[in-house]
Amino acid sequence: MSRTTMRTPNADWTDPDCPVARTLDLVGDRWSLLVVRDAMDGARSFTEFQRRTGMARNILTDRLKKLTAHGLLAQRTAPSGRRQEYVLTDAGCDLFPVILTLRQWGERHAFAPGETHSTLVDQHGTPVPDIAPTGDDGTLLDPNTTHVRKA
Repeated sequence: MSRTTMRTPNADWTDPDCPVARTLDLVGDRWSLLVVRDAMDGARSFTEFQRRTGMARNILTDRLKKLTAHGLLAQRTAPSGRRQEYVLTDAGCDLFPVILTLRQWGERHAFAPGETHSTLVDQHGTPVPDIAPTGDDGTLLDPNTTHVRKA
């Protein structure tokens, strides 16, 4: 599914003019983001997603269909040729900074100091640095230095 298809008017959008609301309509539930997270970490099969998330089969089936229908995952034949597997599309991969930001927020705010948690590392084993949005001039951006321009 192309990005053009994803932009098609939809009567079910929570807030049709807001990119945040539309994104949440597509992937804003816990299970969808966990499927995307696990796909980024190499999960491909229904069984793998279920094992990693502990999700009920009917919920996982629904989320995989939804993510595939909206062009975030694609189905293809597994290398064995016997089963179908799910892979991230370009649109799904574009969620990496979102997942990373959620992870980093969780590391700062969802764990007690010193509490053990997983760590995202690069190909050399170095922890991924914190994401910090900056303007063209390098100034750190936050809610006090930005505003929404309405359509």
